[in-house]
Order: sequence, then C-alpha cells, then structure tokens
Amino acid sequence: MLVMDAPVRHEPVMLREVLAALDVRPGGRYVDCTINGAGHAEAVLEAASPGGALLGIDADPEAVTMARGRLERFGTAVAVVEGNFREVDRICRERGFYPVNGVLFDLGLSSHQLASARGFSFRVEAPLDMRFGLGAQPPASYWVNEAPEQELADVIWRFGEERQSRRIAHAIVSRRPLRTTTELAKAVEQAVGRRPGSQIHPATKTFQALRIAVNQELASLAEALPWALGLLGFGSRLVVISYHSLEDRIVKQFIARESRDCLCPPSQPVCTCGHKATLRPVTRGAITPSREEIAANPRARSAKLRAAERLAA
Repeated sequence: MLVMDAPVRHEPVMLREVLAALDVRPGGRYVDCTINGAGHAEAVLEAASPGGALLGIDADPEAVTMARGRLERFGTAVAVVEGNFREVDRICRERGFYPVNGVLFDLGLSSHQLASARGFSFRVEAPLDMRFGLGAQPPASYWVNEAPEQELADVIWRFGEERQSRRIAHAIVSRRPLRTTTELAKAVEQAVGRRPGSQIHPATKTFQALRIAVNQELASLAEALPWALGLLGFGSRLVVISYHSLEDRIVKQFIARESRDCLCPPSQPVCTCGHKATLRPVTRGAITPSREEIAANPRARSAKLRAAERLAA
C-alpha cells in the first residue's frame, strides 16, 4: 500500500502549449472545466493579469478545495465551483461569466486522484469506488461485483478497448466478491498474464473502462463541448487535452463537424441542413508532449491537445 506523507503536487501537462493554444491575454476571461490541481489555472491567471479572471469547475470536492487554496492569492479574479463540466453553460450563466475568451478541458486524472483512496489506481490499495464526486451513480464495486458478466465485458470492451474483455469479465465474476483495487488488478493479471517486456500493467484498460463507466465521462464530454462552444466570444479558443483514443475521437469529430459549412451527405446536390461553420482549427492535428516532458512526467505520454477558434456568427 502506498502511504502519502504529504499532498502530491499535480504537474500540468503541456503548460506552454496550453497557454499558446488558449492565446491568453491580459484582461481575458477563461473557464477551466477540469481544474484538478489548478496548475493550468494558476498559469492562465498569471498570464491574464492584470484584469483577467477565471472560473474553475471540478466534480471532485477534494480538487475544488485544493484549487481554492492554491489560487487564493488571486482573490476575486477566480471562482472555483464543484460541479460536472457537462453543466458548464448553466454554471457560467448563473454567475454572469460569459462570453469568455477561452475554455480548457484537461481530461486526465490528477496526481492527487491517482494517489487517493478512491480506487482510481491499481498501485494504491483502496475500495472500488472510482467516483469523482459522491453523486448518484453507482461506484466501481457495482460493476465488479453486481453487474451481469456480459454487461461487464461490454463495458471493458467499449470503454477500455480491451481485446480480452470477455476473459477478464469471466475472471472477475468467478472471483466475486472483490473488495479492493489490488484484488481486482490481481484477478485481471491472472486472467490475461503479463506481456513480456511490457511496462503497462494488464489491468490498465480495465481500470480505465470502469472509471469511464462510473463517471459517464464520454457522455459528459460529448454534452459539454457544444455548451462550451456557446460560451465563446468571436476569436476565442476551445482547448482540449485528452488521454485516450475514445476521448480524442469525440473532440476530433466535434471540431471537424463545427468547422464545416454543410453537414449534408456528399451525394446530396443541394445543402438543406443550413449548418454554418462555428470553429476554425488552430492546431494541425493533435499536439503531443515533447520527449523532455514525457521523461520528466511519464503520465503525459498519452496526452493529445486539440484547439479551435470561434468564428463570427
């Protein structure tokens, strides 16, 4: 078991790239939809001074508390709210915080969350929870110990892209009840073994899948992106950092769709949809971390950054 003697400081991924993609300027207003350890938020506030402001959102109450403490020196220029980013439109409009100059989503887990006792990591023995906040959704223990085997296999396949999902689900069901992260990781490892020479734990995709299912992450992202777009003023930026292909696909397709003037099938001779482009990509494909950053922070290795600029209505 990993024992934490002091808070783990979250290292923001691709910090310079985020500031450049957001095009942060003094006096600007920005929304950090996943404030996590507030590393990005702190840098944005510094770059937006004087006169800048930031509204931060996080579903994790512990992250909210830490972010408020870290950003306290900025006073009334910052507000940190507990909530799901799928509610970004409501949260911003209730506070009169719109239009904004930039919206940021950093979809990764923070170092604090990975080291916490809520079951996000197989490296820390903890109950099978995996909830960002104590909402109504069932914890990971439901999927592990109560869900039908076929449904569990589907979740592991769909959200983890795990080819051996059926074998893993069968192994989990046959070992019920499983109480902790280490018990679950052991069950997966015994079911599929370790790939020779691989440094990736065989339970990685299973843990990812369960976390996504518990927190409805993909559905929340798909719902949040149009709301975020609606908050942007002309020339403002949308920036998203994703950490696996499912998230990145949603972001890529959203930017591609909103960058087109017509969504009708190519075979249709006349446009009937009336759609007009609302975004312009500002990155050619996805930006990835430098070798130096990955060496200093291995958790950044799977990160992909995409950004787009709001067009005039």
